[in-house]
Amino acid sequence: MAQQPLLSLPEFQSVSTGTLVVKEPLNFWAGARVKPKDTNNSEPVYEPATGRVLCDMIPCGEEEVDEAIKSAHSAYLKWSKLSGMERARIMLEAARIIRVNACNVAGLKKIAKNGNIYTSYLRMVFLYSGQHIQLPGGSFAYTRREPLGVCVGIGAWNYPFQIAAWKSAPAMACGNAMVFKPSPMTPVTAVMLAEIYKEAGVPDGLFNVVQGGAETGGLLCHHPMVAKVSFTGSVPTGKKVMEMAAKGVKQVTLELGGKSPLIIFKDCELENAIKGALMANFLTQGEVCCNGTRVFVQREIMPQFLEEVVKRTKAIPVGDPMCEETRMSALISKPHMEKVLGFIKQAREQGAKVLCGGEQFLPNDPKLKDGYFVSPCVLDNCRDDMTCVKEEIFGPVMSVLSFDTEEEVLQRANNTTFGLASGVFTRDIARAHRVAANLQAGTCYINNYNVGPVEVPFGGYKMSGFGRENGQVTIEYYSQLKTVVVEMGDVESIF
Repeated sequence: MAQQPLLSLPEFQSVSTGTLVVKEPLNFWAGARVKPKDTNNSEPVYEPATGRVLCDMIPCGEEEVDEAIKSAHSAYLKWSKLSGMERARIMLEAARIIRVNACNVAGLKKIAKNGNIYTSYLRMVFLYSGQHIQLPGGSFAYTRREPLGVCVGIGAWNYPFQIAAWKSAPAMACGNAMVFKPSPMTPVTAVMLAEIYKEAGVPDGLFNVVQGGAETGGLLCHHPMVAKVSFTGSVPTGKKVMEMAAKGVKQVTLELGGKSPLIIFKDCELENAIKGALMANFLTQGEVCCNGTRVFVQREIMPQFLEEVVKRTKAIPVGDPMCEETRMSALISKPHMEKVLGFIKQAREQGAKVLCGGEQFLPNDPKLKDGYFVSPCVLDNCRDDMTCVKEEIFGPVMSVLSFDTEEEVLQRANNTTFGLASGVFTRDIARAHRVAANLQAGTCYINNYNVGPVEVPFGGYKMSGFGRENGQVTIEYYSQLKTVVVEMGDVESIF
């Protein structure tokens, strides 16, 4: 009897905060959810808004990882033989299913835009081509773009569905298979994506999901049948992934942390700059790797900026993530909440002034009393040497710093080991492009922030990683180039 997809089960219909309990197995390979072989090492997964247990995460061991990878390799052998048009047809169907479910299932409405990922990459399928090079005497050469094979995706917990889609869509469009390991704190939505792919018609095993933490990740990185690892997460873990992959000379894409600068000049459109600063710091509770958490404001407009930012920060509705009016909800876990609060406490001790927020927050709804909420925080009187300015907090904390000149602020903005994103607000178009050219970051937003169209590349400089996700260039990171040289005459030999 065929399994019912998670999205069709009664408990996934009309989901509201505090109601869902997932009992189904959350490993997926060979086209089906797979029961774990050993349940001794299970870990509870908590719903951040309520603190209640949502499900258990049971990590995969060596035998299970091997099964998932071999299943993916078998599917790859079939999928890679299809034409780009044949693959496009199936993946467009996956995009359609995502949109349908996003519209009909409560709690998944925010993933509707992920259908656009597939449309974008499928336009690029037709760019998946080589070159013809004319050689002397009528001979010629050509290049072929070929898939890598089995790719591993390792995701973070802040955008679990989106990251799974960002990694799998270009990989599969290029003819690869993928084994994806979600974060142990967000194990469910990747399985939903796997079942959507199955419904769309991909070969069984083309997108598999294995659950687990660091040990499972290590098994994936070391497996001899894996050709590439794409990792999103912290710098320390990224270094370990790179080290493990290097032992097998595997290709790696790393999208790591950030401590991005947002520079606001006195000639900016202040209303837009204020909205940009709020988006750069409080989107997704501040749990965004590219957030512009070092906000440099030119001294002349600092009083007006702070007054308005504090007023609007205090007005941000914090609460149930399923309510339309909510703009900020709970942090991912209790330990992470305590870590964020620890950063704020340390900032105070180092001389920063808390203008608003920065405390554990208790929403009015009684079912949220055990949730991991922190009120959005604005820190003034910050210095470049403070921990809150140097280290990634990954929470709703905006550090505001004053500056006087363009030269000065560029030097300070670039004085970091990170380089994921940056931003500038100014009416001076020459200055905007000059600053963008001099900021050491993989992305620079001009007069906006945290806009992420899937058509444009995303990735970091320095310790924020290398390789790119999204955009046409991603094809290069999920394929390899073969050169074919064709002799049309006789062989010239020195022998």
